[in-house]
Amino acid sequence: MRPSDGSIIRALPLFSDIGESNFAALMNAAFLQRFPAHVSLIAEGDPADFLHIVVEGTVELYARHADRETTLDVIGPVTTFILAAVIRDDVYLKSARTLSPAQILMVPAQTVRDVFDRDAAFARAIVTELADRYRDFVRALKNEKLRTSTERLAAWILKADGKHNGEYVIEMHCDKRTLASQLGMTPENLSRSFSSLKKYGVRTLGRGIVVEDPSALRRIAQLNPLIDGPDSCL
Repeated sequence: MRPSDGSIIRALPLFSDIGESNFAALMNAAFLQRFPAHVSLIAEGDPADFLHIVVEGTVELYARHADRETTLDVIGPVTTFILAAVIRDDVYLKSARTLSPAQILMVPAQTVRDVFDRDAAFARAIVTELADRYRDFVRALKNEKLRTSTERLAAWILKADGKHNGEYVIEMHCDKRTLASQLGMTPENLSRSFSSLKKYGVRTLGRGIVVEDPSALRRIAQLNPLIDGPDSCL
């Protein structure tokens, strides 16, 4: 692993306060691996052997039941997954695959648990991250149950980072079918939602989304810090 990669990992809240020797123990046991797009990384139901950290690229977290599949989240750098299963020494409740070429840092789960037991700062950081993930889950559940599909799409666009030259230009990091699943709707509902937003200045160009009037979109989404996070209404 390059020193610059180590600095990026060290800056994550999960690792920022850990003791030097314990951080070195984690990094000495870890390995950084490159994966092409559409490669399975973990499978739900398998034991949690590693803590994964997305250093580059995009990863989809998803689940299957019977003949159905749904996207639970799409994550980019620099993000860990799936911490709860690692700490509990339990099976994964989600599967993961790369959506684009990616670099993933893999830290053996037993090493994570060993350092958790002896480094109080690391243990506190893990509890904080798990609490943050729980709150993210509650917000996502409220978003899906309290908003229409068009409102969910509007909120997702507004929260994406893409302001350029006075207008919002969003680049989707996945195809529309995956985005629809992530937002809890069918591809057909997503298409109808995009059509509904055209009169509010939203248009698509391939994987690009152009927002000509963010204020109109905000009226549709009605961003709420208790759903969208504390910075959503700034």
